[in-house]
Amino acid sequence: MTRKRELSHLDAKGAVHMVDVSQKPVSRREAVAVCHVEMSQATFEEVLTHGSAKGELFATVRLAGIQAAKQTASLIPLCHPLPLSQVAIDVEPEADWAGFRIVARVVTSGQTGVEMEAMTAASVAGLTLYDMLKSLDKGICLRNVCLLRKSGGKSGNYEAADAGF
Repeated sequence: MTRKRELSHLDAKGAVHMVDVSQKPVSRREAVAVCHVEMSQATFEEVLTHGSAKGELFATVRLAGIQAAKQTASLIPLCHPLPLSQVAIDVEPEADWAGFRIVARVVTSGQTGVEMEAMTAASVAGLTLYDMLKSLDKGICLRNVCLLRKSGGKSGNYEAADAGF
């Protein structure tokens, strides 16, 4: 028997509502999301060569991601405000495609997950990198913003089919 899947943010009449999580048990929840920031080879090389001379480029990107995770409930209308235990942002160069892989990891102990916080953090970190480099390259693209994995909660663990992308 196949279980019917439902949109959790719609009630029986189809009206939008915030999910009631008050009956869920508190548990440790973690989510990891990624954002790829692709740019020209020349811009990529400039960042690798002079990145630290650009006013703590990656520190600013990391701080923007952390701040974004903390503001997710203000940005996404039906997200619950959550006490976050940890937000970590890693920025990794990807020479194969001239860009950076931004990975956001968010942890909480709560009644709902932090997938949206992780994806918001990765996205805003990527947008911040774009903002700081747009004078060099207007063609920078954010790609593949997605959830890599999550753990905790009623639905259990999830890992993207191809977590290496």
